[in-house]
Amino acid sequence: MSTRRQARECALKMLYIVDNCNIIMSDIEQFNLIKNKLYRDFAITLFKGVCNSKLQIDTIIKRYVINWDIKRIAVVDRNILRIAIFEIIAILDTPVKVIINEAIEISKKYSTKDSFKFINGILDKVKLLRNNK
Repeated sequence: MSTRRQARECALKMLYIVDNCNIIMSDIEQFNLIKNKLYRDFAITLFKGVCNSKLQIDTIIKRYVINWDIKRIAVVDRNILRIAIFEIIAILDTPVKVIINEAIEISKKYSTKDSFKFINGILDKVKLLRNNK
């Protein structure tokens, strides 16, 4: 597994804790989830980037999720989308195809068997944001 995949998974875990345990972003380090120095910086970049851009990212998600409240999206799926969207709009050195593929693979590992289809469908629309920059 690539260090970037590990970083994405670590960011997902941190975001899950923030969403479900009323832990604030600055307190997440107490959980010591980032064991490997090789992916620490990227995991923190993703985590903090999503936390700091959550309103913008959630607005993007709402634009493409029709007749579905964002709070009804499973926490894991919602945070996989947030990470991928943050990467698409803010980390321009990673190809969009790679970002989407990583999100799909992570959803297959951490979510339900059909979640990857939902995530792929949303990110397929969101990818156009990169092309419009």
